[in-house]
Amino acid sequence: MRRPRGEPGPRAPRPTEGATCAGPGESWSPSPNSMLRVLLSAQTSPARLSGLLLIPPVQPCCLGPSKWGDRPVGGGPSAGPVQGLQRLLEQAKSPGELLRWLGQNPSKVRAHHYSVALRRLGQLLGSRPRPPPVEQVTLQDLSQLIIRNCPSFDIHTIHVCLHLAVLLGFPSDGPLVCALEQERRLRLPPKPPPPLQPLLRGGQGLEAALSCPRFLRYPRQHLISSLAEARPEELTPHAMVLLAQHLARHRLREPQLLEAIAHFLVVQETQLSSKVVQKLVLPFGRLNYLPLEQQFMPCLERILAREAGVAPLATVNILMSLCQLRCLPFRALHFVFSPGFINYISGTPHALIVRRYLSLLDTAVELELPGYRGPRLPRRQQVPIFPQPLITDRARCKYSHKDIVAEGLRQLLGEEKYRQDLTVPPGYCTDFLLCVSSSGAVLPVRTQDPFLPYPPRSCPQGQAASSATTRDPAQRVVLVLRERWHFCRDGRVLLGSRALRERHLGLMGYQLLPLPFEELESQRGLPQLKSYLRQKLQALGLRWGPEGG
Repeated sequence: MRRPRGEPGPRAPRPTEGATCAGPGESWSPSPNSMLRVLLSAQTSPARLSGLLLIPPVQPCCLGPSKWGDRPVGGGPSAGPVQGLQRLLEQAKSPGELLRWLGQNPSKVRAHHYSVALRRLGQLLGSRPRPPPVEQVTLQDLSQLIIRNCPSFDIHTIHVCLHLAVLLGFPSDGPLVCALEQERRLRLPPKPPPPLQPLLRGGQGLEAALSCPRFLRYPRQHLISSLAEARPEELTPHAMVLLAQHLARHRLREPQLLEAIAHFLVVQETQLSSKVVQKLVLPFGRLNYLPLEQQFMPCLERILAREAGVAPLATVNILMSLCQLRCLPFRALHFVFSPGFINYISGTPHALIVRRYLSLLDTAVELELPGYRGPRLPRRQQVPIFPQPLITDRARCKYSHKDIVAEGLRQLLGEEKYRQDLTVPPGYCTDFLLCVSSSGAVLPVRTQDPFLPYPPRSCPQGQAASSATTRDPAQRVVLVLRERWHFCRDGRVLLGSRALRERHLGLMGYQLLPLPFEELESQRGLPQLKSYLRQKLQALGLRWGPEGG
C-alpha cells in the first residue's frame, strides 16, 4: 500500500471542552485521577457508575480468519489496504500522525481502526522518558472523527472506544463520551423503565459502584489504584470495607490504598465498631503490609480495649491480622486468654474457630513473645491450628506443583525417605518432610520420629533450632512449595499466613528449603525437575542412595 504523503498544515487552535486538554502549544496527558473524578462525580447515578466500571477490557483487533469468517472486528473486509492501515496506526510515532492516517484515508478506514487509534494514543502518552506533545486541535479532530463515524460501529467497538476514552481522561460529560454512550444505549435491548434512582454523591456513588457483584468478582487493579487519591472523609465505612475486601480477596498489595484505609480507620476511630474494624484490618495481615500511619497500632489497641467484650469473634479476628504482622498487643492477649473470655466463647456457635485462632495466638506467644508474662491458653483448650492443607491449596490443586515434586522425590530418594502433607505440632501442615542424620544422610522416615517437640524444651527464645539439633542428632528438613498464589499479586511478598507458617516452623527447629514457583515452572519435564531437586538437596549437604546410607 502506498503511503499518503504530507501532513496537515498548522491550524488555529480551537477552544477545548473540559479541563483535561492543555492550552495551545502545551503538552497534554490524562490526569492520574481522571477515573476517580468520573467515579466521584456529583451527578453520577449507580447505574452509570457500574456501566463505566464494567466496560469490557480492550481486546486486540484481529484481521485474520476466525470462526465467524474473515470479517475483522468492527466490520469491513480483511483486504490488504485495511491491514496496512492498521499497521500504520499501530506504528504511529505521534498523535498528529494518527490523525493524518485516519483523515487522509477515508475509503480504507473501518470502525475498528478508531479503537486502534485510541489505544495507540494511550501508548504514546504513557511512553518514556518523554511522551510526545499533544495539541488541543489534534484531540478535538480525533474526537470529531469518532463522533461522526460511531453510528456505524458495532457494539464491541463502541465498548472498546468508550473504555479507552474514559481511561485517557476525556471528560465524562464531553461530546466524545456522551456520543459513545448514546450509541451504546441505542444498541441495548429494550427494558422496562427502571425506578427513579436518587443522585448519589461522593462516597455513596463509589459505594454503589463497588457493590456490583461483577466488579467484586474480577479485579481491576488500574481502577483500584486510582481510587487511592480520594479523601477518606468523602467515603463511607461500607465503601472502605468493600475496598478492603477487594484488596484482600485478589491479593492486591496497593500501598496507597492501604495507607488510605489505615488513615480512615484512625480518623473515624470513635465511629467504628470492632465488627467493621476487623474487615478494615483484614488486608493488612493477609497482604503482610504494616502501614506507615503512626497512629495505626495505638488506635487498634484503644478499639480492642473498648470493644473486646462486645464482639469476641471480631476481637480474635483483629488479633489474627496483627499476629501476621508481628504486632500483638499484650493487653488484648491478657483479655482473650482470661478464663472468663474462654468460658464465654465455649458456649457460642463460633467456639471451634475461636479456639483454633486462640491456639495460633498461643503459638505466637510461645515462639515470638519472650517478654509476655500473662495468662495462656490452657492445654485442654488447644486444638490443631491448620490440620490439613489450606483451602486455597485444595481449590488450586490441579495447578499445584506438589504432585510432580512428589514423583521427583520418589524417584530420587525413594518413598520411604520423605513424608508428604504431614501435620506437625502444634498443627502446621508441611509439604514434604525429610529426616537427616548429623552427617547429612537422608534417613528412612519410619525409623525416626518426624516431629520436633513442641513447645521447644528448655531453650531460650530464638534458639529453638540449635537446641533441637543438640538434643536430637537427626535434623528435620521441610521442602516448602511457594506457589504463585502464595504471594501478593504482581509482587514478591509472601501472604501473611504463609510468612507466619514459615516463620514458626523455623523457630521450632525445622530447616526450610523453599521451592519458588518461578524455578519450578522453568523445569521442562520430570528429568529436569529431578536434576533441580538433586541440586537443591545437595546444596544443603544432603546425601542419599548407596553413598548416603
